[in-house]
Amino acid sequence: MLDFAVQRCTRRCHASDRELAPGETFYSVLVADGAEVTRRDYAAEAWQGPPAGALGWWKSQMPAPHARKMHWAPNDVILHYFQQLGEETAETDIRYVLALLMIRRRIMRLEQTERDAQGQELLVLYCPRSDVEYRVAVVMPTAERVRAIQDELARLLYADAE
Repeated sequence: MLDFAVQRCTRRCHASDRELAPGETFYSVLVADGAEVTRRDYAAEAWQGPPAGALGWWKSQMPAPHARKMHWAPNDVILHYFQQLGEETAETDIRYVLALLMIRRRIMRLEQTERDAQGQELLVLYCPRSDVEYRVAVVMPTAERVRAIQDELARLLYADAE
């Protein structure tokens, strides 16, 4: 598994070198630059889609300079929600996204991938905190579901900082 640090937002458009304004929508992309991974941020009007060979990309909104920061729920709360989702077959795409988030936060570790009897790809995850292994179906959400999943996770797992 690759592990790399993602740079913070540059607050400037990579294409035009213009500063991104508070509240402005922008896109970020990760690209391989030799042995390094580089982040590039683009104003919405300069975004032409991810370049060939992009490792990943996302859409975001530039925060206000003095906006209150959001904080994640404690790891135990995130893990409990993940375990609850395991019992609901209708929420497999949310469970997959949450699993990726927990790998990123090092709550779980990706051990391997495998396929079940029906050919479905599964992530095999290990949680050192609970000493439990989980199998999570790889279910890429549709474009329509992405926003709903973001809203759901933000509502449940983020809290305003005081």
